[in-house]
Amino acid sequence: MAIKYVPYFPETIEGQAILNNFTRTQRFLKYKDNDSVYNSIAKGMPLYEMESIEKVGKNKDNNLVIRGECLSACAYLKENDIKVDLVYIDPPFASGADYAKKVYIRRNPKVDEAIKKAETELNNDDLKAFEEKMYGDVWNKEAYLNWMYENLLAIKSVMSETASIYVHLDWHIGHYVKILMDEIFGEDNFLNEIIWHTQAGTAPLNAFAKKHDVILFYKITENIFNPTRFAVKDESIYPFTDENGRKYRMSGNNNATRYYADEGRKADDVWTWLDTKTNNIGQVFHALPEFADYATQKPEALLERIIKASSNEGMIVADFFGGSGVTATVAHKLNRKFITCDVGINSIQTIRDRLISNKAEFEILEVKDGVSLYRNPQQTMDKLKSLIQGLKNEDGLDKFWEGSIQDSKYGMMPVYIPNLLEGTGRILDTRLVNEIIHKALPDLPDNVKKVIVYYIDIEDKKAIDDFIKEQNDTEIEIEFRDLKQLLSEVVIGDEVDYEIKDNEIEIKHFASDRVQQKIDGYNDKMQAQAIKKNEEYNPLTISNEGLELIEFISLDCTNNEGSWISDSEIKVEKNNYVTINGEKTKTYWDGKIAFTKKPLRMKIRNICGDETIINIK
Repeated sequence: MAIKYVPYFPETIEGQAILNNFTRTQRFLKYKDNDSVYNSIAKGMPLYEMESIEKVGKNKDNNLVIRGECLSACAYLKENDIKVDLVYIDPPFASGADYAKKVYIRRNPKVDEAIKKAETELNNDDLKAFEEKMYGDVWNKEAYLNWMYENLLAIKSVMSETASIYVHLDWHIGHYVKILMDEIFGEDNFLNEIIWHTQAGTAPLNAFAKKHDVILFYKITENIFNPTRFAVKDESIYPFTDENGRKYRMSGNNNATRYYADEGRKADDVWTWLDTKTNNIGQVFHALPEFADYATQKPEALLERIIKASSNEGMIVADFFGGSGVTATVAHKLNRKFITCDVGINSIQTIRDRLISNKAEFEILEVKDGVSLYRNPQQTMDKLKSLIQGLKNEDGLDKFWEGSIQDSKYGMMPVYIPNLLEGTGRILDTRLVNEIIHKALPDLPDNVKKVIVYYIDIEDKKAIDDFIKEQNDTEIEIEFRDLKQLLSEVVIGDEVDYEIKDNEIEIKHFASDRVQQKIDGYNDKMQAQAIKKNEEYNPLTISNEGLELIEFISLDCTNNEGSWISDSEIKVEKNNYVTINGEKTKTYWDGKIAFTKKPLRMKIRNICGDETIINIK
């Protein structure tokens, strides 16, 4: 449950409503339920407990990687009076697409034949792999805009007076978000709609190819701006020469301003993939060392231009949809401080490993809101139906209900599950209960006597019970169940058998039921497809040792509990080369990890991203 709610705006004067603390424009964009977010805004941002997961280096700059929602991260920053100087976000585009991570099975280092096969560089096509769903960018438009409105308001609340914000979107939803940003940041604070032209995109038969994203650029008040300049290739348009021999041209009001050729050409608001050195999806980008096999990753060169333009060294750069960690990494390289967050465990792991490789120092915090108990909100939503015993689809029910459970006493009991992809839907409050009582219950069949309502967080149980007694005119009983109790049973640690000898640990055997289930499911799917095509399919197989399911091992030789300190670590890359303590090598993994002082704990991450911690005695 949230510790408290942090106001989006300055602390209120007694008797003054929160929403009167800022000048509101008329809500230009009208859509279904566009006012439903106001109650949540009036309540404030939910502040949860934060757990320190890992500390890397001394971290004098207080760099943060936060696993959690944008809203909760902003609540933490505001509560601790942390202001950011530049924001870049690349949120979901409401594109209707599902994004998957390709999971590569490593080679088994215990098998001599595998070592011999690995003596030659392997192409990606030669590697065994399957896909795992990361998140679904499938939104109800109204829900997306309410979610985005609240996130942008939260982000604004932690921006400094000289801060800028860049919001990266595309044609699906960018024009709607532009209207929201006009309201939140002010039309007068709009600076650019940057067009980022890429080589990748769609090319429908009956229309022009869609090959650009939009980046909306706003300021708070007076922003920092260091313009990007390009070398002038044609100096013929600079017809004048000053007393020092510098060529220039006249422009501006009444031709009062000199523009010198040696200062270069100022970048405009149309950026091509050549300007940012590479396209975002094509083969050129995939060949770069920075590519992290992350579906929506953006080039470092794109973020370099933005960060250089709108911040100075020592300032704080924030990204509240961290993805693969490009923003944080480039900020570090450019001597800026960084704060980044994401709700997906694979994203946090990708960010963490990337920052380690770039010698960054930081702390990883986790928001204890219950959502992070599983891998990410999308996978949790996909998993829930199988976790709730007896839940099945019911054609006669409104889409508000996820399905129903049959009970010997009550008969059919409709079940409500909060949408974990929407921040406001996770909190059980009187607003949601009012919707259940006055909209959902009256539409149920006459034989329904009881409904089950799951929640992640609850506002005030007593106030809700009193509200139900006062408002519920039906005979239908409402039972509340804590979804966190259900989710806490999902993650089961992998099995590890190891041996300590001299100054190293050797992994003898590794087993992961969850990964094995994913592989079995993939094999069944591919086998069925092969049968339809009258083809043969060679299934993915795992050795008895199971070491090909290991991606990462870390040893904590400092702490036996609390925040993790990685004193020694290896990451087995998809080509079986080993990255040791952040340094890439051309060495193949031998099933061991070395240490210089006695390890107290060992953390093992499987290829799907699940981590298991073993206390070493």
